[in-house]
Order: sequence, then structure tokens, then C-alpha cells
Amino acid sequence: MLTPQRAPFGSWKSPLTSDVIVSEAITLGQLRLDGEALYWIEGRPTEGGRNVIVRRTRDNTTTEMTPAPLNVRTRVHEYGGGAYHVSQGVLYFSNFTDQRIYHQTQLDQKAKPVTAEGPYRYADYVIDHKHNRLIGVREDHSTSHSEPINSIVSISLHDNSQETYGQILAVGDDFYASPRLSPNGRHLSWLSWNHPNMPWDSTELWVATIEPDGSISQARCVAGGKAESIFQPKWSPSGVLHFISDRTGWWNIYRIQEGQIEALYPLDAEFGEPQWTFGLSTYAFHNSSHIICSYTQTGTWHLGNLDTELKTFRPFNLPYTDIDNIHVEGHSVYCTASSPTEPTSIIQIDLNTQHSVVLHRSLNSPVQPDYLSTPKALEYPTDDGKHAHAFFYPPHNTDFCAPSGERPPLIVKSHGGPTAACGQSLNLRIQYWTSRGFAVLDVNYGGSTGFGRAYRERIHGQWGVVDVTDCINGAEHLIHRGLVDPKRVAITGGSAGGYTTLCALTFHDLFTGGSSYYGVSDLETLVHDTHKFESRYLDRLVGPYPMKQELYRQRSPIHFPHKLSCPVILFHGLEDKVVPPNQAEKMVEALKEKGIPVAYVAFEGEQHGFRNAKTIKRVLDAELYFYSKIFSFSPADSLEPVHIFNRPH
Repeated sequence: MLTPQRAPFGSWKSPLTSDVIVSEAITLGQLRLDGEALYWIEGRPTEGGRNVIVRRTRDNTTTEMTPAPLNVRTRVHEYGGGAYHVSQGVLYFSNFTDQRIYHQTQLDQKAKPVTAEGPYRYADYVIDHKHNRLIGVREDHSTSHSEPINSIVSISLHDNSQETYGQILAVGDDFYASPRLSPNGRHLSWLSWNHPNMPWDSTELWVATIEPDGSISQARCVAGGKAESIFQPKWSPSGVLHFISDRTGWWNIYRIQEGQIEALYPLDAEFGEPQWTFGLSTYAFHNSSHIICSYTQTGTWHLGNLDTELKTFRPFNLPYTDIDNIHVEGHSVYCTASSPTEPTSIIQIDLNTQHSVVLHRSLNSPVQPDYLSTPKALEYPTDDGKHAHAFFYPPHNTDFCAPSGERPPLIVKSHGGPTAACGQSLNLRIQYWTSRGFAVLDVNYGGSTGFGRAYRERIHGQWGVVDVTDCINGAEHLIHRGLVDPKRVAITGGSAGGYTTLCALTFHDLFTGGSSYYGVSDLETLVHDTHKFESRYLDRLVGPYPMKQELYRQRSPIHFPHKLSCPVILFHGLEDKVVPPNQAEKMVEALKEKGIPVAYVAFEGEQHGFRNAKTIKRVLDAELYFYSKIFSFSPADSLEPVHIFNRPH
């Protein structure tokens, strides 16, 4: 065994280069089953972030079903999801370029449009065979409306029909999701909610009768309402409506029988997740009396078999910590799963033996464990006598060790949302840092999901406060234990995490540098210049506007550049409709004027969240270059420089 080379933290040479990360990695999601064929969507950074439907048949043949330039992605709610449906070998999907639905019957046939050209977007659709139509969510962006109008529509699939925009079945609420047909096709269920609620705040579950002519009648709300979030309604094979609700403070599974709502297995665990996107699936039916479901406790996901007759629950013994996209066919479970050492993969689990097989990985090549840092779950004290959660990644690279007495620089990572969560799945963008000698703290601050409704609501009225103090207290926890260098502590985050980053750097003095990815700097601007889905989100996170206008100003870093005294780098996509690029540009100009070292890297063609391989490579290397200059180490990588305004030479 070779003796590790001694070198300063941050300067270690790592095989996990930005080129490897963008060339090896794809994203996997939106699994669907059609008989014995399995479908999923691959997001490919090397193809400009194009989303491709892939099919795997029983003979293990894998086929790309939507060749370029098709890009299967919907912009409903801007975050999309639920972008396709497959039935009897026929694909129906939303194409990103024009947002029309297309259908494709054979691989060698050209995809044909189902919906007409126009200012409409579609998502989360299912097929109604009895009436030969799709039923899904439509978002109407006609210029005559002050904001888009969302509804549930039916879209004819008759061979002789003209292209259509769809016929409205349900409208009047601000948002709709999860239209689902009963097995006999006689009932339709769906979710709806209204401003200022987000779907994890308050939603309603509706059921209506489908008349012989396809219209709906007797629509009634059967669950949900104020302070109750309903998630993933689904009909059992015998026609019983199931759903997930957090009415007890935890997202658990329920069913409605003879008009009565019944809890199936109460547990202090989350069987659901925030509906940032459509088409999420945390459970599926094996048969009418058994549900295969995933759930999370303290940041780790598990899989189990719920017997709905005996009310018993049997956890599976699997080597995974993140499990999602649950689907069942016969005696097999199909899902996406990952662990700290295994990348996100599509796996198949035998229900009889619990034996799992990897069908497809998000990485082309395995990562050598010699360069992987294993996360350690932390629960640490934070403000007001509460506790916060995080995963700590110490630096790790068996080829190197640091000089005696040196402690590593720390990057505190703040996730987006803020109603999201960080997990433990293998994340090469974290390992990029740890394999070079950085420590990383991935924080599930108050407001994160996965820890119950009360933890999620800690951020109500406190965005920019609770999230920031939980990040600060996490960093101080590591500093007090002597695990990191207190003089080299950075914070980073994207979107809402970018706002947390800018608040931490502006209103506190713990951090010595930071990076904001498409982050918010001006809350008032965000109120007036964002998309419908999140246009009232800040009512709960900060307070009603304009009633709380002064609070919005006090929480906006853009108004207090004089309080920020450490270097910052900002990244932004120039086509971002969620957090427009002027949020970054105003901050950069203010810091330049104040004389603070600041760098800004903008990207043509990128929206909210970076998908292009060249972009991902550039931001990784640019951030490393930036830290090398402010933390005074020489990186082993050959990096394209970034212009840092006001940097002393």
C-alpha cells in the first residue's frame, strides 16, 4: 500500500474531475410500467440537458424511444414532472420546445401532435380508454389572463379529431394535480389548492362521477382542507381510493371506505414528499390488500410492505438510503434507489425474496471507494432550544493526507425549496469537494421535509432566519469539535439555498466566503417577478405582502451590501423565470460598488437549475478556482480563470 502524499487541504488531486462528472452522470426518474415493459426518463447533460424516454423490455433490451431533437419535459409550474404516459405500447408526452403533447406508436414513426399549437402546457395525464382520451392538468398562458389558469382537461384521441387544446372538466381553483381514474372508469379523483397555499400546506382531495358522455358530475371534496396536505391519491385494484395525508403531523397512508377515512398504519414517519413536481410515486399496489411503500425517518428512506387487511407492516432489508418512484408489476417492485456509495439506479426487487437487481445506473462507470467520503448523520442544537439535522462529509482521498495540525476548509450546503431535503445518495458534486480536501456539511434546516409537519413549519415567517441560524449552528458545531478550519468556512446553495447563502453572508460574520446559484437577493422583486406556482409562497415564508413590506426589505440582502464583507461568487441562468437574473445582477453591482471581491458567471440558455454539461463543468471549476484564491491554496486541477472584481493582488 502506497504512503499517502502530504499536501494542503483543497490541493489534492482527484480523479473525480468536472469532465468525469458531466460525462458519466445522467439523471433518472419518472418510471412507468406498461405490461412487462419498463419506461423512464433520462436527463442527459451531454445533450444539453435533453430528457429522453427509454424503454426496457423483458429480454433486457434498452431502447431510446424519443430521438433528438425531442425533449420530454413540461413547464407546468415551471418545475414540470409527469411529462409522459404510456399505455398499450403508445407513448404520449410533452415536448419542451412547444409544450404540445405528442403521441408515438412505433419507434420508427415520427411523433405526431395531439394538442394544437398555442399558449398551453400539459402535465400529469392518464388515459381514459372508455372515452378514448387523455385526462390531465393544463396551464393556460393566454395573454388575456393576469396569471395562467390551471384546470383539469380531457384531450380527445379520436383518429379523426382535429388537434385540440382540451375540454375543461374542472376549473376554478388556482392549482390542480394528480387526476386519477378508478379501475372501472366511473370516477375521477384529483387534488386542488389555492393561493397562498403550497401543496405541502393545504390541499383538497376531490372525487367526481364520470357520465357516459365523458362529462363529470357530483364533484365533492372528500378529504383535506385547511392545514392538511394530501399527496398521491390512488385507486386500489378493487376501486378503493387511497391517499397520503399529514393530518397527524406526519404524511401517512389513508383510505376511504363507505365514506369513512381510515388510517392504515400510523407512524412517525413521512410516506410522502413535497409536490414540487408532478407524477411522484412513493407507493404502489401489489394487489388490493398489499401496498409497497417508501418512507423516511431522520433523513433515511426505507421500503416496506403494508398489509391493509391485517394492518401490519414489514420493512424490507435493502442496502439503500434513498428510495423513490415506486411501481409494482407481478411479484416485482421497480424503483429508483441509491446509497452513499451507490449512484441513483433503477432497481428491480423480488417481493418473495427481497433480492434486488440493478437494471440501469445513472453513472456509466463505478466510482472507486478510495475517493468517496461517507456521510455522517448529525443532530445538533440550534436556536430556541431546538435541534437541526445535517449530513457531514469529511475530506477523503486515500492518495493524500494533510500537513500535521491543518484543519480542512468547510463548505456548508443549503438546499433549495426551502421546502426540500438533502439525502445521503451518492452525489458526485459533493465528492468533487471532499476528494480535494474539503469538508462538506449538507444541512436539513428547519423547514426541510422528512421530519414531520412541525419541523417543516418552523420556517413559516422565518425564512432568512431559521434556515440561516441552522446553517451557522451546524458550522459552529463542527468548529467547536475541531473538525474544520474556522478561518475557511464557506456557504453555498441554489435557488432558496442561494437566498440562505446571501442572508448568511450579509447578516452574519461566521462565513469567510460563499457561492450563490440562481439565488434570491431581493424579496420584493421576487414577489412581483416570478411564476404563478410560487407567487404567493412568501406569504407563509415571510408574511403577507404588502402588509409586511418593511420585513421584506429587512430580509433582502440587496439593501445591505455594507454589511457584507467577504468574497462571493454568483451563478445564474439568463432564461430563469423562477428567480430572474436581475436578482444576481443587482447584488453583483452593489458589491462591486462597495469594493467587496465578487465574481459573476451567467449562462445563455440556462433556466432555473443547470442542465447543460458545459455549464455544470464550468460552475464546478469556477467555484474551485474562486475558493483557491480566497482560501489561498493551489488546486491540482488546470482551471479556467474567473474574473474576481475588487480582488487584491
